[in-house]
Amino acid sequence: MDELDEIRKKKMESLRTMTSGEVLVLTDANLAETVNKYPFVVVDCWAEWCGPCKMIAPIIEELAREYAGRITFAKLNIDENMNAAMNYQISAIPTMLVFRGGAMTGQIVGALPKPHIEQKLQEYL
Repeated sequence: MDELDEIRKKKMESLRTMTSGEVLVLTDANLAETVNKYPFVVVDCWAEWCGPCKMIAPIIEELAREYAGRITFAKLNIDENMNAAMNYQISAIPTMLVFRGGAMTGQIVGALPKPHIEQKLQEYL
């Protein structure tokens, strides 16, 4: 396999992940790479002990499937990734960080119902 074939293979794998509707799991180590890799990323910042975070987790999974190919959804456990929590000044959870073209363009804070989250996302599309 030559270099061009290898690049094509990696690009196809990347596109499959982006369009599959899976929720990615992020860490301090791969957050920047991920938000730069995909054009539109929503990062759900959560913690294991957070009841409201658990309430919106199924909504995030639904949105990931419904918006597959347009929005990449990811989760970031802020207890395990404190650098990201500090860098993005997350003071309440759940908080969803919205990235376009690698830059943070907004936040959605709180355990909002699915229609409200979708309405906010439409503002960023």
